Amino acid sequence: MLLTSESLELIAENKNSLQEAFKMKDLGELKYFPGIEFARSEKGILLHHKKYALELVSESGLSASKPAITPMEANCKLTTIEYDKTVKKLNKEKGIKHEGTQDRLLEDQSIYQRLIRNLLYLTVTRPDIAYTV
Repeated sequence: MLLTSESLELIAENKNSLQEAFKMKDLGELKYFPGIEFARSEKGILLHHKKYALELVSESGLSASKPAITPMEANCKLTTIEYDKTVKKLNKEKGIKHEGTQDRLLEDQSIYQRLIRNLLYLTVTRPDIAYTV
């Protein structure tokens, strides 16, 4: 549970009443909350997802990827048919017989599902990056 207030006295009162009713532990000043890091300064509180986003990139095996200068074209549709046509054309130019490509099914779809779940959480907690252009 996260308690916030401008009044430290009010927070202390709430903690005391909660401790009387429930078994709980005070973890002190908030530094990390699922996926969100908190940094305090004189100007205010900064929330960021840097660690969370880097973990997602690493877990998905994309750590060695290079960043793109511009985002992907909006409404761009990528299909295996377009890929097959491109590969067939390139192979024809190189004199390689094209047999077509077979898409493999995911061996463990839970990895993909976890990645999507984590990306959804990231975009829900940071709506400003959901539609970055």
